[in-house]
Amino acid sequence: MEKIRTRFAPSPTGFLHIGGARTALFNWLYARHYGGEFVLRIEDTDQTRSTDESTKAILDAMAWLGLNCDEGPYFQAQRVGLHREMVLKLINEGKAYYCTCTPEELEAKRKQALATGKKPKYDGTCRDKKLTKSTNSVVRFRSKENGSTIVEDLIKGNIVFNNEELDDLIIERSDGYPTYNFAVVIDDALMNITHVIRGDDHVNNTPRQILLYEALGFDVPKFAHVPMILGSDKTRLSKRHGATSVMAYKEMGFLPEALVNYLVRLGWAHGDQEIFSMAELVDLFSMEAVGKSPAVFNPEKLLWLNAHYIKESSLDRLAEEMKPLWPSETNTGDTAFTKKVIADLQLRVKTLAELAETAGFYFTDEIQYEEQAAQKFLTPDIVEHLKGIADAIYSVQNFSKEGLEEFFKAFTQERNIKFKLIAQPLRVVLTGKTVSPGIDEIMVTLGKDRVIKKIKKAITYIESHK
Repeated sequence: MEKIRTRFAPSPTGFLHIGGARTALFNWLYARHYGGEFVLRIEDTDQTRSTDESTKAILDAMAWLGLNCDEGPYFQAQRVGLHREMVLKLINEGKAYYCTCTPEELEAKRKQALATGKKPKYDGTCRDKKLTKSTNSVVRFRSKENGSTIVEDLIKGNIVFNNEELDDLIIERSDGYPTYNFAVVIDDALMNITHVIRGDDHVNNTPRQILLYEALGFDVPKFAHVPMILGSDKTRLSKRHGATSVMAYKEMGFLPEALVNYLVRLGWAHGDQEIFSMAELVDLFSMEAVGKSPAVFNPEKLLWLNAHYIKESSLDRLAEEMKPLWPSETNTGDTAFTKKVIADLQLRVKTLAELAETAGFYFTDEIQYEEQAAQKFLTPDIVEHLKGIADAIYSVQNFSKEGLEEFFKAFTQERNIKFKLIAQPLRVVLTGKTVSPGIDEIMVTLGKDRVIKKIKKAITYIESHK
């Protein structure tokens, strides 16, 4: 069996988005599953739109997702000499020709074809003129005019195209650069790509590319066209559905394994299993299990997966991931304390950004109390209890959850009050909010000194708002 070689070939005209990331992942998994090779190629022949910033963003996103390549990144613009050689080969063999039709003439032909109910394809005006290269000439491929081309798709099955429907596509622009359909064929063939796995928006390009492979004498690779990703309203996925760039998900506090796990389930399944390690995915992935229908992007499912992976992560790992996400004013220099904070919140958050936002009260003595919470719970009748806690807590030897439980049991019995009388006020005192981790957990993490400072600040606040 020949060695399987797949590729991911993004254009550096923007960031790597969800659809492109899934395509990269499917190619990577297919190559890894069969012990093959995964090639990364940057298709940057569109010199007006390609940028170094976009190239870096794509490479950063691939690295973050863990999709390492065996070869590359290759840059298509550096291969233009090879493309031109192949253009000349086709011209010399009579399989391509120069065309001098202007954009205005082509538009007029298109309108006329539509007006008469014909397909708006190039009418072959220059096909047999035997023109030579001139200032504004392009090169067109002499396509087959009869018969059919069959795309043997690994996902969709066989798709038949009538060759008469396919026009003589341009393979070299007037600036000397190849068009997408031509360059991709040359590069895939010369890089020995055996399987082309891409979005099904490329289906209509495939018969044209197959004819180019055949005209050039190259082996035709296997094709697999992955159904598109739709938003929850069943329209094509766009930014309004949350389809921001891959690295934006990192900035929002998603873990790469959560995004990988989510992306693979957009169109692929293994029974009812939802959570997969990368090793499991490599072991299980196959094209037979890729669905034919579009996948629907569900942000809630992604959040659920991310929460799972946050819960499963080590504190060391989370502390490292959190570094760029803490607000600039947050003092996270005390690593041991920061890890305790993360441990308190780890089971309660869906993203690391949420963790950073939720954790603010741990790092400051200047608590901003929620207005309604302060009005309801920070009242004069609670002051004496707060003073009692602040005074008595110094003497607690066992400052743990168990030790604090015993302390509060004794404190409430001595004062003949129920714990719930002071529980919510104390929560607001410590966090500024009415919802938080357990009071005992917060107090243990904060430590005696911070707890006492917060209580004293609250007492001052209450007495100044009488």
